[in-house]
Amino acid sequence: MYPSLSYWERETFFRNIDVAVIGSGIVGLTAAIHLRERAPGLRVVVIERGTLPLGASTRNAGFACFGSISELLDDRSQRPEAEVWALVARRWQGLKRLRERLGDAAIGYEENGGYELFRATEQATFQRCADHIEPFNRELAHVIGRKDVYKLANAQIPAIGLQGITGLLLNSAEGQIHTGRMMHALWQLARDKGVEIYNGIEITQVETQSDEILLHTDQGWMLHCQQVLAATNGFARRLLPELDVQPARNQVLITEPIPGLQLKGCFHYDRGYYYFRDVEGRILLGGGRNLAPQEEATDQFGTTPLIREALLQLLHEVILPGQKVEVDTWWSGILGIGLEKAPIIKRLNNRLSVSVRMGGMGVAIGSLVGEEGAEVVLTGS
Repeated sequence: MYPSLSYWERETFFRNIDVAVIGSGIVGLTAAIHLRERAPGLRVVVIERGTLPLGASTRNAGFACFGSISELLDDRSQRPEAEVWALVARRWQGLKRLRERLGDAAIGYEENGGYELFRATEQATFQRCADHIEPFNRELAHVIGRKDVYKLANAQIPAIGLQGITGLLLNSAEGQIHTGRMMHALWQLARDKGVEIYNGIEITQVETQSDEILLHTDQGWMLHCQQVLAATNGFARRLLPELDVQPARNQVLITEPIPGLQLKGCFHYDRGYYYFRDVEGRILLGGGRNLAPQEEATDQFGTTPLIREALLQLLHEVILPGQKVEVDTWWSGILGIGLEKAPIIKRLNNRLSVSVRMGGMGVAIGSLVGEEGAEVVLTGS
């Protein structure tokens, strides 16, 4: 049972808020920063239910990626090609905005490339992807201004040391970041811009009135605001069940340090459902939610024996064959996906707006979605 707010607490911290942003992940903090940059006189408050921004922003793999060939081919089979490349362009622009805002050193950005793996049983898929290198490179030259981004990389398979891999494609424009340092830098920038951040407060209901919008909390408190931007991504339907945002849990492990680890870069397998990379002499490996799509369509954290076993098998049989390696820790993150891959950025009424559904690409697109959400709040469109 939480105590009620004192008069001082109510009047000082939780009244006369110009804009409340719900969620302190990449999108929420970026939106708050952008609001203060565009309208320095606004009182902008970020409300976060966790001690840290629980969800995906501090729990992702740190891939600065915008799409492997097999993923883009899969997307193209389900939606118009122009729409696919428009989304790639937004991901690229979002990565640029993240790097410009915080600086590569602050986020630990390294452009070591992104690789896509294929086993012998996937030769037909590999060949189909290889056949699209040239046309996709032509498209990317228009989208990101770089030539020959996708390349055959089979010659690198022995040096990388992966077992059972017969096909390898390189996306030379992809990079990786240190997720923790990135979020810490974003949090610090928000504080420097005058954004107020309150943790440990879960919003349970949003009530729009004629002259203000009220946020009900699990503590029983009431927050009085003029405008609200919901940036809760995979948890959006807890507050706004009408939105097309489905939670999707991703399970992740990181190993103990591995002496002499040579692997560098980001690696995608099975249309991006599996992914791994090097982190400070360790291997980070995650994914596998396609093995149990119904069970993983949840916003509950945790890991499962089925997916743990699949990830360990990939680690010991493909990534580090014949090597003794121990897992340091496991965790999970919650993505926000939907029938459409494009984010939802819109005003729901004259006081409530949303910026949600990153589609598993929050690192890439989150900065842009946050800025655009802030503009919706400011302009109403």
